[in-house]
Amino acid sequence: MTAILTDGATKPTSVGAISVCQRTLARSVSLDGIGFFSGRDVSIRLVPAEPRYGLRFVRTDLPGSPTIPASIRHRIAEPRRTVLQDGDARVEMTEHVLAALVGMGVDNCRIELDGPEPPGLDGSALPYVEAIRIARLEEQRAPATWLVVDETIRIEDGAAWTAAEPSASNDFELAYDLEYGDNPGIGRQSLRYVHSPDAFADDIAPARTFIRESEVAWLRSMGIGKRTNAADLLVFADDGSLIDNELRFPDECVRHKILDLIGDLALAGRPIVGRVAAHRSGHGTNAALAAELASRGRVETRQGGADA
Repeated sequence: MTAILTDGATKPTSVGAISVCQRTLARSVSLDGIGFFSGRDVSIRLVPAEPRYGLRFVRTDLPGSPTIPASIRHRIAEPRRTVLQDGDARVEMTEHVLAALVGMGVDNCRIELDGPEPPGLDGSALPYVEAIRIARLEEQRAPATWLVVDETIRIEDGAAWTAAEPSASNDFELAYDLEYGDNPGIGRQSLRYVHSPDAFADDIAPARTFIRESEVAWLRSMGIGKRTNAADLLVFADDGSLIDNELRFPDECVRHKILDLIGDLALAGRPIVGRVAAHRSGHGTNAALAAELASRGRVETRQGGADA
């Protein structure tokens, strides 16, 4: 990882986990690695952006460096990852870097990529969180806004579902119930999480992508993950044992599901105030909830952020 360090960045002002002002990075920071799906050597550069810019991916390897907003309007359905596309420009597996940016309270960032996806790194969001901490955050002269959940919204897809409801505590709360009855190493795990940047960095960001060994051959037959091995993520054998790796948390799998959920809900376009619960939910149902929140959530502005 290479980074441009910063001194003297403004300390963010916040109420609870919600910032009064919009925030960006104080300096740019870069990471290099291998794309889990493409198998290509790729670099990502997180660049400060002006107020109201939002989170946008920029494909610097393509003619004209096209931009793809991190918006539910640009999501396209693909298995096992969140893909965004605008015209011919496309970026895959966006959920980890988006979770890191949203989780650490970054409102505006230009996400430059020289390939079709961000580096997979260790399969978690932790390297991105560490990079953001190196870059530090800077307050901007624009008020922060967020989406407030005022009504219950529920999305169902067979046995999987996800739902949002109002929060009396003015927090972003998530609960996930994971169930893999066919693999005793994963089994059933449940977790309730109240969001804050520190809690995200300590309890959610380190949780890594997981997969069953029986799925690996299928993915590789599709040309996916050919440069990725069991040391790069969590691979569970059919008997439940973990191959060539060790858990960071006893319930690391459900923590990673919450990480993915945070990254997918980032496509709603603003930080969320509300309670979100999910049962066996994947990227598709997560995205469907993000779309409903974007269209039905109440946009609220925190007073105290002066316009430029």
